[in-house]
Amino acid sequence: MRIVLFQPDIPQNTGTILRMAACFGLAVDIIEPAGFNTSDRAFRRAGLDYLDHVDIHRHESTSAFEDWRRKSGHRLVLMTTRGDIPHHAFDYRADDLLMFGRESAGVPERMHEAADARVVIPMRAGLRSLNVAVSAAIVTAEAMRQTGLFDKEKS
Repeated sequence: MRIVLFQPDIPQNTGTILRMAACFGLAVDIIEPAGFNTSDRAFRRAGLDYLDHVDIHRHESTSAFEDWRRKSGHRLVLMTTRGDIPHHAFDYRADDLLMFGRESAGVPERMHEAADARVVIPMRAGLRSLNVAVSAAIVTAEAMRQTGLFDKEKS
C-alpha cells in the first residue's frame, strides 16, 4: 500500500503524512509540482526526523505518475468529497495507491477519470472537507485494518 499526494500545498500536512507513513511502513508518492520545496534537504530543515524511515518517490508530473502506475499495475483509489463509496465500505487491497488531493483544489477531472475507485469519508452535511492529513490517517488506518497490514507491522 502506498499513499499518493497530488501536488500538495501545505508542508505541515505533508510532514504529518510522511511521519504517519514512516510509522506504518508505507511508501509515499508525491506528484509535483508541490506548493513548496519537497527535497529531502527541505524536509530535514523542517525538522522531519522520520525522513530516513519513509520511502518517498517523487513524480515530476501527473503524466510521469500515470506512466509509472500503468507499468506497476497498482489500483488507484482516490479520496474525494465527490466519491461514491464510503471509506469504511470499500474493499481495499494491500497494493492499492491511496491518493489524496491538493489542499486548495483537490485533483483535476483527469485524475477522477483515471481512478479505479472514488472513496469518500462520510461527514456532516454542509461542511466542506476534513484536513488532508486527518483524511489520510482515517483512510489509511481503515485500509490497513482491512488488509491485515497492521498485524504485519507489530514488532
